[in-house]
Amino acid sequence: MPDRPATLRDVAAAARVHPATASRALNPETRILVSEGTARRVTEAAVALGYRPNPVARSLRTRKSHTIGVLIPDLNNPLFPPIVRGLEDRLASAGYVVLLGNTDGDSGKEQIIFEQMRARHVDGYVLATAHESNPVLAEAARAELPVVLMNRLAPDYSFSSVSADNEQGMRMSVAHLAALGHTRIAHIAGPQQISTGEGRRRGFLAGMKASGLDIHDDLIITASGYTVEEGTRCCRELLESGAGFTAVAVANDMLAVGCYAALDDAGLRCPDDLSLVGFNDMPFIDRLRPPLTTVRFPHYQLGTEAAQLLLERVTNRESPVKILYLAPELIVRGSTAPLVQAGGKSGQGAVPVPLHGTRTAGIPPAS
Repeated sequence: MPDRPATLRDVAAAARVHPATASRALNPETRILVSEGTARRVTEAAVALGYRPNPVARSLRTRKSHTIGVLIPDLNNPLFPPIVRGLEDRLASAGYVVLLGNTDGDSGKEQIIFEQMRARHVDGYVLATAHESNPVLAEAARAELPVVLMNRLAPDYSFSSVSADNEQGMRMSVAHLAALGHTRIAHIAGPQQISTGEGRRRGFLAGMKASGLDIHDDLIITASGYTVEEGTRCCRELLESGAGFTAVAVANDMLAVGCYAALDDAGLRCPDDLSLVGFNDMPFIDRLRPPLTTVRFPHYQLGTEAAQLLLERVTNRESPVKILYLAPELIVRGSTAPLVQAGGKSGQGAVPVPLHGTRTAGIPPAS
């Protein structure tokens, strides 16, 4: 039979102190209450006995688990691993462990995971799942739980948040396409109950206005989720609508990947027949053919900033609410090209003509 694990009482007995004194000596937050000699003696006894603190027992005593609950909408989305890595690294440096929950965009599943985390006495929450009428946000607000929103905004609640400047990023996309001569630009918007989808749609409209371009309602289509399948559906619907356009500003890289599939099915080539701009610059997106032009923001920093905001709330519930926006950057790659007009010259206002003689609904013939 293996020896039983050493307990706090064993350490206290070996160091010839009361268990409460041993507990204070082994806790960095209370070690100052114990004399230096006593703390050294307790620490040496703990090392000699191979003592490992019981985090469950400690959380029951202190009501602090040094665990942070993190809810994300889709583990399959390559955007989230570098963000979570930044979050974990910053929290680990402060002695916290991340408990990760994947909701699959299901509000019912999100509620269950949130309640399970709460039952485990997590010290705070980082939510990348917030949307309008979110019951988790309402419950967290009622209970005054430490919450930080990551890559999301919730104007109806007083929660700190960190996200990319979504409006500015989409304005940059439109300005880039306009500078290439595109005038009829479509937009595949993200879900409007999510702040990223709403903000990027506002940015698209503002960008079109700033570039002096007409906005056509039939060239704006809204995806129900940030998925490849929705990107394919939306792009296919735009192509089949017969509404002429030569470029698409897409609200998310996953949606843009779906557009590649729709173009391939229609016998079209990017960027010869249609220019595409995504949003996020998720890992490996530069490996597409052609590589995707997209809006980048610092993923790892988004995670570290969210962690820092939460540590401030956990340490001091009265700390001020902070809303941080990270600056976007347009990364130009091969999926965008100048518009080609009749005669093979580029220029704004040109009539779109596919370079390879292909034709499909949505791309008007030259007049």
